[in-house]
Amino acid sequence: MIITTTPDLQGKVIEKYLGIVSGEIILGANVVRDFMASVTDLIGGRSSAYENKLSEGRETALREMEDEARRLGANAIVGVDLDFETLRDGMMMVIATGTAVYVRD
Repeated sequence: MIITTTPDLQGKVIEKYLGIVSGEIILGANVVRDFMASVTDLIGGRSSAYENKLSEGRETALREMEDEARRLGANAIVGVDLDFETLRDGMMMVIATGTAVYVRD
């Protein structure tokens, strides 16, 4: 499946627009990760624990969006947007949305 942030696909013709698809995930951060991130904040540098959690959230949200598009009969998703939000108590939300389409070469 082709997944892109662009509204169209170069060299391909969109035959059908099948609808908006999305994948949402809410992740919790644990106490140890929060503590290590606060230490990193104090001494500087990057927090690999949080970066890994963000990466996991992005991949899961994209996979859920792709699964929904496949159920609709799509072979591509265009106009993909990723949103990351911080919720209360160390929770974060990742949302992937796009338009499921059927394309031909």
